[in-house]
Amino acid sequence: MNKPEAFWDKASKNYDKTEERFEYIHNKTKENTEKYLNDHDIVLDYGCGTGTKSCELASQAKEIHAIDISSKMIKIAKNKATVCKVKNVNFTQTDIFDKKFKNQTFDVILAFNMLHTVPNPQSVMQRIHELLKPDGLFISATPCLQEKKSLLVTIQIQFVRVLCAMGLIPIPIRRLKSPELDHLITSESFQIIETEKIYKEASSYFIASKKTYKPQLNAHSHDFEH
Repeated sequence: MNKPEAFWDKASKNYDKTEERFEYIHNKTKENTEKYLNDHDIVLDYGCGTGTKSCELASQAKEIHAIDISSKMIKIAKNKATVCKVKNVNFTQTDIFDKKFKNQTFDVILAFNMLHTVPNPQSVMQRIHELLKPDGLFISATPCLQEKKSLLVTIQIQFVRVLCAMGLIPIPIRRLKSPELDHLITSESFQIIETEKIYKEASSYFIASKKTYKPQLNAHSHDFEH
């Protein structure tokens, strides 16, 4: 087991509890996302966590393939789907680079609250572009930790930065601004359709974007600063 997987396994026990305070952001993200889903869509929920969003959006799509690197997150998600009687979501412990996922497979790819934690955002966006069908949609909501936030969240972020520096949190926690996310997505041949800044103690940035033609020579953006 690698360190990020072990970290998220440990976090899974209290994950839903810690996210309760951001319920407004999550509900607004769900509301925005539903506008773009159709009952014939095949969806990938990348970094699904405990599966809340996958279960909530299941009735809006034909099928959802929900993935996370944490086996314990996936176990909770499967239990949640059973309780909610959700039949069209397939929860799997894996990552987006799994070779079983073929190019141009998905109509929609979701990434909620996780783009600020992936090791290489550019590689992730390239992979998302590959996996989407022509004109497929990429929908994300990402904390912008350099933008407006409450004093409590500010203190928590500083504490997390210390833990990251000590190696106790083995994942990158990037303090992003919304223009950086715009640049990341458009530089990987996506057209942004809609954006919204959602605030409740912390700023979250919702983006709906569409896959466009990707030229062979494409200038990639630099990696984000921590």
